[in-house]
Amino acid sequence: MTDCHEGTRSPMELYEKLTAQGDTVRALKTAKAEKAEIEAAVQLLLKLKVDYKQMTGQDYKAGCPPSENSVAPDNGPAADGVDGEDTVDPWNVSTTNAKGVDYDKLIVRFGSSKIDKELVDRIEKVSGQKPHHFLRRGIFFSHRDMHQVLDAYEKHKSFYLYTGRGPSSEAMHVGHLIPFIFTKWLQDVFDIPLVIQLTDDEKYLWKDLTLEECHRFAVENAKDIIACGFDVNKTFIFSDLDYMGASPEFYRNVVKIQKHVTFNQVKGIFGFTDSDCIGKISFPAIQAAPSFSNSFPQIFRGRKDVQCLIPCAIDQDPYFRMTRDVAPRIGYPKPALLHSTFFPALQGAQTKMSASDANSSIFLTDTPKQIKNKINKHAFSGGKDTVEEHRKYGGNPEVDVSFMYLTFFLEDDEQLEKIRQDYASGALLTGELKKILIETLQPMIAQHQERRKQVTDETVKQFMTPRPLNCNF
Repeated sequence: MTDCHEGTRSPMELYEKLTAQGDTVRALKTAKAEKAEIEAAVQLLLKLKVDYKQMTGQDYKAGCPPSENSVAPDNGPAADGVDGEDTVDPWNVSTTNAKGVDYDKLIVRFGSSKIDKELVDRIEKVSGQKPHHFLRRGIFFSHRDMHQVLDAYEKHKSFYLYTGRGPSSEAMHVGHLIPFIFTKWLQDVFDIPLVIQLTDDEKYLWKDLTLEECHRFAVENAKDIIACGFDVNKTFIFSDLDYMGASPEFYRNVVKIQKHVTFNQVKGIFGFTDSDCIGKISFPAIQAAPSFSNSFPQIFRGRKDVQCLIPCAIDQDPYFRMTRDVAPRIGYPKPALLHSTFFPALQGAQTKMSASDANSSIFLTDTPKQIKNKINKHAFSGGKDTVEEHRKYGGNPEVDVSFMYLTFFLEDDEQLEKIRQDYASGALLTGELKKILIETLQPMIAQHQERRKQVTDETVKQFMTPRPLNCNF
């Protein structure tokens, strides 16, 4: 396969190719061409944008051609792999870039589609609600088959949501809330059922934990998830260790999936080796099974044709690429996906926040004082070394963790943009920016803690009991 800019000798030639490809995409959309043809054209456009950024060090902007001497800055030798490719899989996320993972490049690598303004506008039109700020700001940035889900919904064919959590610790951190905040919004605006898988079996297989610890963490994490405000009449939360043994239909789907995926395939997708336990090798089928509606006969009355939509971080995509490959071979619809960016560690966007590193994370159990101390002490700054330099040259919000966190949790678009401009101009100092973040997170986490206190063992039992849900199926 040839490289996209083979034979392209200058940034200007690549810029012209990009402009022409943008025109092609617009023409295809205007002509209402075949979906596959539009998707292929968009994929090529994204690939060209990645090449342009690598060549010039700048994002492509229509009407802003590169200067004659545009060259990407030399950032020294890349770590890990050819071209310093980001590491993104279900267990590891890392990059050498202070701005974080290159998501346009990841879309090309994973073969998904970018969530563009057209799709955001369409979600607004179909749902009748203003798009969530996670959509408006590109925090959910990539999708598979979302247009198909909306097409069916407009024809009064509903769908269901599936997301999950791997319970590796008793306390969840703020980054874990991202898929649940967005999933709750989707559940509310589309008025649809939701299943939430707690993969306590996975954590037992991968971590140095007992089965009892993993199951206890699942129940504790369920309390934090319930505290996000999900509707008990439309939400089923389940532990794999409990549900696998209680649902023959679920287990039958697991076995069907296992039969259609070879050992070579899972080694290629997940990087398993000959020394990995056989539990790991068979686990992907368990994460795949909730994608199919007849895994939940109590909810969907045995129907196997209800479309599933999965909001998740993009590191989980390998599981669902496998699932989508298997689905038509066992007679089921492919699940659709909405992918989110990663929530960065306090120390910087080179890696995601981790529950196993207390200093990289702000936990949902942290006190106001702990939140303040962690942000002041550990949050990576995009500011200059001295106040004088910062006032003169301004800070860099693109690498500043406090600003990144505000893009997730500050809902006012105008206020966020003013903070960005003030920080970039030097009018706002790093300490002042951190103070804004502290004052945003402290009440948010305190309110979450208060809601969690109201979640009793009986409430958890209600959510985790297999039962019919209020839905039109």
